[in-house]
Amino acid sequence: MKKILFETHHLYYWPNYRPIIEELKKKENYTIHASMPIRTSLIEFEIFKKACSELKVSFIEADDEGARIVKVLKNRYDIIVVGNVGQLNKIVHKTTLTVMVYHGIGLKQSYYNDIDDRINIRSVESLDRFNELKKIGFENIFLTGFTKLDRFKTIKKNEINRIKESLSLDLNKKTILFAPTFYPSSLEALYNEIKFLSKECNIIVKLHGFSWEQKRFIYQSQMYEELSKQNSSIKLLENNVYDIMPYYMIADLLISDISSTLFEYLPLDKPIIQAQCFTLRLKHKIFSNRFWRKLDLKRLENIDFTYKITKADDLLSRSFYALENPQEMSKKRAKALKNFLFKADGKASSRLINAIEEFEH
Repeated sequence: MKKILFETHHLYYWPNYRPIIEELKKKENYTIHASMPIRTSLIEFEIFKKACSELKVSFIEADDEGARIVKVLKNRYDIIVVGNVGQLNKIVHKTTLTVMVYHGIGLKQSYYNDIDDRINIRSVESLDRFNELKKIGFENIFLTGFTKLDRFKTIKKNEINRIKESLSLDLNKKTILFAPTFYPSSLEALYNEIKFLSKECNIIVKLHGFSWEQKRFIYQSQMYEELSKQNSSIKLLENNVYDIMPYYMIADLLISDISSTLFEYLPLDKPIIQAQCFTLRLKHKIFSNRFWRKLDLKRLENIDFTYKITKADDLLSRSFYALENPQEMSKKRAKALKNFLFKADGKASSRLINAIEEFEH
């Protein structure tokens, strides 16, 4: 039996790991564990612990972070999967096979910076990105597709129906999913427009985990908690809802900004609105070049499959137009799916596991 650990730095890594774990369980020759670094806030920790229990994955915990690292090292894992470099070098042995399944494929430069020579296998979601990494000298890369999207093939219809019922959606209205990132985010700029949009549509709001847990961003969840209390058509998903995949399937339209959701929604061939009206910190307002350096500008320029808005008051007209003309950008979405996601065939996890097993031989 091979022992494998899924080191989960943040809860939002788990949807990328879940399809891999489900595939590993079919093989029955892996002992699967998961763990999370201990931080000051225990909210995310407890949600994750419950998620592991639901998937029947052994959860590795300790009284403090030092003790947790010792416990991980004592287990001498054959394979460790990470979603960022983090403290990788503290938890691996020389013989451990290390795998990176990067947690996001959005528009930030961190995709190219969060790299370590200790990674043996890096799962890459598209041929375009594979070639780019190859060009700058990386050899430990494997073209797999984005594992998170495998869930589109396994989510049952009754699960979707159950979620719809729990949200009490108005079945006579279209449903919009608003999934902004935490920074730089459109959620403040679009606040009033979301309120107006809710008069005509169901609005599901899925905030980034940091909007609930980090002190400097918690005001974001507080804003939308208040808004959802005032508007029955606005459904704010609670922090313990870490898996956005079923909500993609429910929605007729996605509104986002620079989040990975722009790409993750593509397999469903539904319209996407990309808000480019951000609320910036003072330092980025003064020194705007610092802000733009954080973004993958080349990738940003190549996005032609969304309806882009730069002013908040354009949101309503764009949303209604997109809902009335859902197939207008279908060809562009199909092309983008091939360019940015390789294959959304439900087999990315299988390709990654094959790469792991071939690498070991």
